[in-house]
Amino acid sequence: MRTIAIATCLLAVPHLAAAQEGSIAGSVTDDTGAVLPGVTVEASSEALPGPRLAFTDGDGLYSLSALPPGSYVVTFTLPGFERAEREVELAAGITATIDVDLPLGGLFEEVTVSVTGTAIE
Repeated sequence: MRTIAIATCLLAVPHLAAAQEGSIAGSVTDDTGAVLPGVTVEASSEALPGPRLAFTDGDGLYSLSALPPGSYVVTFTLPGFERAEREVELAAGITATIDVDLPLGGLFEEVTVSVTGTAIE
């Protein structure tokens, strides 16, 4: 009987630890609704020693798990698109869903032309 009680306690411990954490997940699309793979998703919080990173997959989905409860700022970046930022209050045992549409950003290119030589008269 003692063996069964110990095994039951050991199985319950990971469940309790998971209940103390939360997750942030969602999808990222462009302004036409097309999925965006490769978006950098960064979650920052005073509850973390440093930012947590994830990237959207081929379906535009991302997931950040095992996050302690707290206030988070989540940023979404992809070259050629505008940067997005969302704030969320994450509670233990909860998955906060943040779906984002990234509008196409302005593409800027700078060209510098310089001429050297002598003037012809």
